[in-house]
Amino acid sequence: MKTALVCGAAGFIGSHLVDFLLQKNYHVIGLDNFVTGRKENLSHLAENKNFRLIEWDITNAPNISEKIDEIYNLASPASPVDFTKRPVFILQTAAQGQTHMLELAKNTNARILFASTSEVYGDPLQHPQVESYWGNVNPIGIRGCYDEAKRFGEAITMAYHRLHKVNTCIARIFNTYGSRMRPEDGRVIPNFFSQAVSKQSLSIYGDGKQTRSLCFVSDLVAGLYALMQSTSHEPTNLGNPREMTILELADTINKITGNTAPHKFLPLPPDDPKQRCPSIDRAKTTLGWEPKVGLEEGLKHTLEYFNQ
Repeated sequence: MKTALVCGAAGFIGSHLVDFLLQKNYHVIGLDNFVTGRKENLSHLAENKNFRLIEWDITNAPNISEKIDEIYNLASPASPVDFTKRPVFILQTAAQGQTHMLELAKNTNARILFASTSEVYGDPLQHPQVESYWGNVNPIGIRGCYDEAKRFGEAITMAYHRLHKVNTCIARIFNTYGSRMRPEDGRVIPNFFSQAVSKQSLSIYGDGKQTRSLCFVSDLVAGLYALMQSTSHEPTNLGNPREMTILELADTINKITGNTAPHKFLPLPPDDPKQRCPSIDRAKTTLGWEPKVGLEEGLKHTLEYFNQ
């Protein structure tokens, strides 16, 4: 039985990853400081003998005595509401936190996955975004705390790989959605669903013509696992290449919820990306991975969660 350490285990993606690994017969140790993670995301595992949850902030080095085979570092606040509330903490989580995890990987000979983001591409001048693109990021903008935190996380990860021969991999995660998202998250899916189920107007920032590509969480988790099992060290995009405008997404969500309230248009936030769509050729070639869940199917599953 392999042992996996999941940082950010009580978060949206982290909790789904824990479930996935337990189904794969792993022993899983979860770390979370519950700044944005929620204990209820893991409450169904309270009696699972193969899972242990530790309340811990990875900006401090963890005291883990077990032999670790795999480390998944998903720890970081990641929503726009956090960029103004916790900018220093976000930067510290990537800088200090990822360094502590890399040290643990070095000492235990574990393979480590750093959960990076499509935000490393900033407001991209290249479309779709390929891994060789260096990005168009405003380092001092309101989103800079998150964008540059993840860029630093990638840099320190590759530095440990080159200098210390740590077995690393980097996942650039594009927009992901599904159950266990925080309703107050500030991202487009929880915003739209929270408003739509209450029959309120959906908040459209700007003209709504900016694009996003949305990947259902089960597909994303399968991609993270496939990347961990591979021998790849290069950054790999994980996301759904189906691109749509925010207006198209809003209309789709209104349709499946039966919401007829007219849209409400608001000013576009600073540095909000105008286009977001991954090239997943590398993931297809090196991992044999691509998303399987269609948007409408995934949105209906997500609606069930927001209707609870």
